[in-house]
Amino acid sequence: MIDLYTWPTPNGHKVHIMLEECGLAYAVHPINIGAGDQYRPDFLAISPNNKIPAMVDPDGPDGKPMALFESGAILIYLAAKTGRLMPRTVRGRYQMLQWLMWQMGGFGPMLGQTHHFRAFAREKIPYAIERYTDEAQRLYEVLDGQLARTGAYVAGRQYTIADVAIWPWARSHPRQGISLDDYPNVKRWFETIAERPSVKRGLQVLIEHQRPVLPT
Repeated sequence: MIDLYTWPTPNGHKVHIMLEECGLAYAVHPINIGAGDQYRPDFLAISPNNKIPAMVDPDGPDGKPMALFESGAILIYLAAKTGRLMPRTVRGRYQMLQWLMWQMGGFGPMLGQTHHFRAFAREKIPYAIERYTDEAQRLYEVLDGQLARTGAYVAGRQYTIADVAIWPWARSHPRQGISLDDYPNVKRWFETIAERPSVKRGLQVLIEHQRPVLPT
């Protein structure tokens, strides 16, 4: 059984959903990032960057326990371990990986800043709110254009870990000042994924600790 160290944030939800998609058994160990659990020595031994999620697979590739941090790396590992949600062709794999990297390097971090300055900053800074809201809109335009081209999922006709990575961040669109009505391809994609049973189950993990997704 995989030991999962997590909290109900978009990055946490990525791995909750992936584990459900793969049908893997896992034990949840809550890491309350509001209370500072991420700085505990036992957690830092697994995740030295003091970020959730992190996991330990007792049955690693060589039969020995494998500890991992960084949600993108965890998604790739689980896809390789189970043969799920990863294109089989080399071309398809790299087409998918570029969108996973897009999420890790842009869609997640920039929307995280949008959340912060729109909803959680101690003082309202108009320049920061405008800057990151504009960037959120640009990123949604990029995503909408890609989904228009594929007509299905982010990397093509197949649902992959790129979708698993991007979707939880799009779930917080009200907090980002985004209306999905302005991005019809994103809206279609978002609503399709929201109906997946594995996604619904993944969102239930630690739901009692989850912040409501509210417009600001």
